[in-house]
Amino acid sequence: MSIYQHFRPEEKEFIDQVLNWRDSVEQTYAPRLTDFLDPRQQYIVNSIIGKNHDWKVSFFGGIEMAERKRAIIYPNYFTPIEDDYEITLFEIMYPEKFVTLTHPEVLGSLMGLGLKRSKFGDIFIREKSIQFLTASEIAEYIRANFVMVGRTKIQLVERPFTEILNFAESISELNFTVSSLRIDTVLANASRLSRQKIQSLIEQGLVKVNWAVVHSTSYELQEGDVISARGIGRIRLLTIGDKTKKDKWKITVGKYK
Repeated sequence: MSIYQHFRPEEKEFIDQVLNWRDSVEQTYAPRLTDFLDPRQQYIVNSIIGKNHDWKVSFFGGIEMAERKRAIIYPNYFTPIEDDYEITLFEIMYPEKFVTLTHPEVLGSLMGLGLKRSKFGDIFIREKSIQFLTASEIAEYIRANFVMVGRTKIQLVERPFTEILNFAESISELNFTVSSLRIDTVLANASRLSRQKIQSLIEQGLVKVNWAVVHSTSYELQEGDVISARGIGRIRLLTIGDKTKKDKWKITVGKYK
């Protein structure tokens, strides 16, 4: 039985990468640190690595509730600590009395430096305070080159994890049954909107799964997927359980408040 059949065809490249990481740990008997992974990627890594007795995987993203996390795949003798994840926390200093900066503006300016999204963790915004996490291997480059957000001049101050902004985003869990794992069916149940309304949002390109626009109303969701929709917010498919006697799936979703 091929491992690929348990995942989506478009995830094959990432699965190959995970297998290469695993092989590297097996051959060198040394831990392997990844870039930041989104929740779906974390699920895939955990599915492939997590149940093996010869190597293990752990995740960390600055705080327990972080969405994007780095993974360490390691042999049994190794016990990871926070420093092993090589994550740096920066706070953005800017003239907050005169300017309001948003999450998309901060992320867009970071991406404008020519670095991959996988080099950055979560961006935390609380009132006027803004912090973000980055891979430590590029921290000096960020410090030297990240001097503007849009047209606003900024300065960066490195902070310890003990000063990380309180995680304002919380998740409420919802349990229900669905006739299928189609995105329109799951999202309609989670949002309490009609399937027709959800289908309209999808057709307008206003729905994303794992940060990529989905155009098919019959797109089938899998465990760990993060769904975002205009006017609805974000939802994560936490678990897919067994089927009921009426042939419906038992699922649990987390709705971001």
